[in-house]
Amino acid sequence: MEDRDIQILKHGGIPFWRDVRVLKAAGQIISAIVVLGFLYFLASNALEAANSRGLSLGFGFLDDSAGFAIDDTPIAYDPSSTFGRALLVGLLNTIRVAFLGIVLATLLGIVVGTARLSSNWLVRNLANVYVETIRNVPLLVQLFFWFFAVFVRLPPVEESITLGRFLILNQRGVYVVAAHPTGTFFAWLATAVAGLLLALILYWRLNAHQLRTGRPTYPLTVAIATFILLPLVGWLLLSQPLAFDFPELGAFNYEGGTSLTTNFAALLVGLVIYTASFIAEIVRAGIQAVSKGQVEAARAVGLSNLQAMRLVIFPQALRVIIPPLISQYLNLTKNSSLAVAIGFKDFFAVGKTIIDQAGRAVPVFALIMLGYLVLSLTYSFIMNIYNRRIAFVER
Repeated sequence: MEDRDIQILKHGGIPFWRDVRVLKAAGQIISAIVVLGFLYFLASNALEAANSRGLSLGFGFLDDSAGFAIDDTPIAYDPSSTFGRALLVGLLNTIRVAFLGIVLATLLGIVVGTARLSSNWLVRNLANVYVETIRNVPLLVQLFFWFFAVFVRLPPVEESITLGRFLILNQRGVYVVAAHPTGTFFAWLATAVAGLLLALILYWRLNAHQLRTGRPTYPLTVAIATFILLPLVGWLLLSQPLAFDFPELGAFNYEGGTSLTTNFAALLVGLVIYTASFIAEIVRAGIQAVSKGQVEAARAVGLSNLQAMRLVIFPQALRVIIPPLISQYLNLTKNSSLAVAIGFKDFFAVGKTIIDQAGRAVPVFALIMLGYLVLSLTYSFIMNIYNRRIAFVER
């Protein structure tokens, strides 16, 4: 130890200008001041430029009449509604396509990612061609393809493609059967929940007995059969808890059921197929990150390939899969803003229309950025909670 350090220790410790904790805190404070000062500079310049041009940066225009139509509306809306309600419709459209896209892209990505590791030459190479082709074609090009080359080219209403009464495809949209609850629905729902709980209990008990004794108890088969049979019995006893509304051909188009516009269908298909190609690579990398010793141990105790994947490999792979998967969910949500190119009124497209109508670019873009920020932070918060639950605990 040097003489200077000895003198410091004798006279009461390290001076504050050399204390690492003080220096770190000072660095944080200075950084915060610089960032806040830069934001203040930008805000003051924006306000000054707006005032000099007689522009208002307030949000009072949200109460004015929108004056434009939106084809696909999950809530009541007409051109006489306010700009604020139009923005809400756009936000709900974005949430709707993002939720459906995340669910479908995840399922497709898991299937394709697993197929890329298949021992079957045809399955493996078909998955490889899908991933390498879709990932290297821009999403905007794919959206144009699905909208202009597929959905717009569907036959007219009179020549619709039908799958019985359950699915109808034509140039005006996609029509599927809708289910509405009747008076006995909640009683049937109770039987379905009871079936789910009983299936989970049976799966847990039978799986534990199988691991303890080594005798096959078929926990997954029993659980699935229980989950199907109990609600089915409840359906038969309670006399149709759901009333089905089938689309029927009217004077000019199909009426009834649930309809999706061609714009929404093209956007959803494009987002799902594009994002699933990236999720497939994440799934493949996560599975390959599991050590071969784990795979060999699973097979050594008599687990089949499906059981080894479900019980040993995939649960461990999730620790690698979840963090990049969050990014793909965020990308899917943000990529939905490309809907403006094919005429679907999502959050961004509605905001752009409001800017054209009201001329309030700054407040509208501020609301759009805030909306996407809230959606992204919500996804990240939910997925990070799950990620922490499955992370390795260091001792």
